[in-house]
Amino acid sequence: MKKDDFAGMKALVMGLGLHGGGVESARYLAGLGADVTVTDLRDENVLAPSMQALSSIPVRYVLGRHEMADFQNADIVVKNPGARPDSPYLSAAGRIETDISLFLAACPAVRILAVTGTKGKSTTSSALYWALNESRAKLGGGPGGKARLGGNITVSPLKFLGELEAGDDVVLELSSFQLGDLRGRGLLKPRAAVLTCILRDHLDRYGTMEAYAGDKRLIYRDQDENDVTVAGTDEWGRSFHKESRGRPVSFTDGGPLGEGLAGGWISGPSSGPAGPGLARLWEIPGAAAGADRPGSVVEVVPSRPLIPGDHQKRNLLAAALALLDVGLAADFIRESLGRFPGVEHRLEFFHESGGIRFYNDSAATIPEAAAAAINAFEKPPVLVTGGTDKDLDFSLLARAAENTKALILLAGTGTAKLKNLLDGAGIAYRGPFDSPADAARAALEAAEPGDTVLFSPGCASFGMFLNEFDRGRKWKEAVKEIA
Repeated sequence: MKKDDFAGMKALVMGLGLHGGGVESARYLAGLGADVTVTDLRDENVLAPSMQALSSIPVRYVLGRHEMADFQNADIVVKNPGARPDSPYLSAAGRIETDISLFLAACPAVRILAVTGTKGKSTTSSALYWALNESRAKLGGGPGGKARLGGNITVSPLKFLGELEAGDDVVLELSSFQLGDLRGRGLLKPRAAVLTCILRDHLDRYGTMEAYAGDKRLIYRDQDENDVTVAGTDEWGRSFHKESRGRPVSFTDGGPLGEGLAGGWISGPSSGPAGPGLARLWEIPGAAAGADRPGSVVEVVPSRPLIPGDHQKRNLLAAALALLDVGLAADFIRESLGRFPGVEHRLEFFHESGGIRFYNDSAATIPEAAAAAINAFEKPPVLVTGGTDKDLDFSLLARAAENTKALILLAGTGTAKLKNLLDGAGIAYRGPFDSPADAARAALEAAEPGDTVLFSPGCASFGMFLNEFDRGRKWKEAVKEIA
């Protein structure tokens, strides 16, 4: 967009937040000459870090409330993805944008790889960025340009918009909320669209799984036969491939793919540690570049990546298939993903004391994610879990809790539901505790040298924490102070 498009406009940023989207939207619009107002239901004490980041920019603040007149008088409203589209304030607005829509509308001709899903999208998008970045640094004669990562991973792509050039790669992690805000806009056409697992989530906003998945489907809506759609082989994945105009590429951890399916699978026995991630090259158009031989089965994910858990190996496989399709060699992909260190707050190893290893999995905001984290370790961990409910079913987490050495609960509405299931199954626990420090002390008392203490809440963070990232940081601070 040109500077003249916004010069003198009244721009309202709805939701400054703490993840960077509101900050970068305000900075971007002010840089284009708009008169910027920021409104947020939280006050200046909570939003101080974001306000400090905007201290050099002329911004009017309306905090602790929204004013209807601001929405009625604004030429453009940039909404936070967490703001419900049926908000009466947004109903009073004229033009509504997001930081993602502003970015896509102004983005130069770069290659975009987009990732969504319920869980695994941050690991998958970060792995894509890692390998694309390494391909430029390590491969002689490799692709030019730069690789960038933004979106739901707490880096607004507006932050690097002005630095993009033709030949760059942009990896976007997109939530269902962010995708829903793009509906009908025709702005997103990713060269590769990757959909990780689809599980029950955000039903407090969507009401049904069909509505929730409906926003996920928007990631491939404007693809064509020159693009690729990577998805699983479950019911959701099959429906995505049936609907998408992009070429279908599948991933599964259930053994070799069926006849006629392009993609890859995790090898090895159905129980116990899984083997490497494999792919059939001849079924992936364009993937046989360099030394790769069409028709061969190649290893694209190592048997023992740095990040633990078979579910993480499946995320790496999804990333690898997209990387194959855009032209990276299988051997390079395997070696690069073998060096991938993982993502903060997602099965993050961060501390060891007295022979006890501590992990932070605060991004596990649904019960299924916490259950998968438990099963990522060969030896039963001491689990710290619990938090705020999002109208979810905790039965899977309750069953997985049987495979823990000890169970420590953080207080919250989700914990209350989980407690009822634990009591019914006769599973012992400590707590619920009202602070991460108290939970860390209880975990340390239950652990012995050689044990793992896993913080995987399986719930939302609201109430005790600002968000899941604040929750993870406070957990790490508590552990390092106590252990």
